[in-house]
Amino acid sequence: MEEFEIKFLEVDVPELKKKLLEIGAKKVGEYDYRRMLLDYPDNKMGDMHAWIRLRTDGKESTLTYKQRLGVKSNDGSIQDEGMKEIEVVIDSYEKTFELLKAIGLVVKRKEGNRRIRYKKDDTVFDIDFWPFIPPYIEVESSSLKKVKDAAIELGFDPKVGIIGTAGAVYKKYGYDKDNHSSITFEGMIKK
Repeated sequence: MEEFEIKFLEVDVPELKKKLLEIGAKKVGEYDYRRMLLDYPDNKMGDMHAWIRLRTDGKESTLTYKQRLGVKSNDGSIQDEGMKEIEVVIDSYEKTFELLKAIGLVVKRKEGNRRIRYKKDDTVFDIDFWPFIPPYIEVESSSLKKVKDAAIELGFDPKVGIIGTAGAVYKKYGYDKDNHSSITFEGMIKK
């Protein structure tokens, strides 16, 4: 599956919730996530802009392969064109972590965040709360056109949104997630 998403920063959460309901989006849940991002010790997946994510909200746990799709820009950074994602629901966060360690994967970073999710047709609107940065909304759908149309319906200009990971958002605020081994509401721990 390929994801298409755009993030819009520093949203007014109460106002955004009202707008989402006005456009016909329905609230589908609130989640407190904890996750681990894993790779091989030699950063084999990271070199391909990929990683394994083990995530739980305490009720549902998932194991996901994610790979950024993009082209290099002149400054050597990656400009996201979307995300390849292969995700499965698992029955045990802890046992899956033990399995991943047994095959040689190591934890690159532990993370935590909160999310409020709304949905309209096949478009998902996630209001994300991450440690130490202002809340933002991620608009995701089955095509970039649908994402842009939904963003416009909410009053956002797609040209000013961020196409990229939460790491790209952190960079806007002067943080490099890759320099941290833990980013949770309890604190950020540098490597």
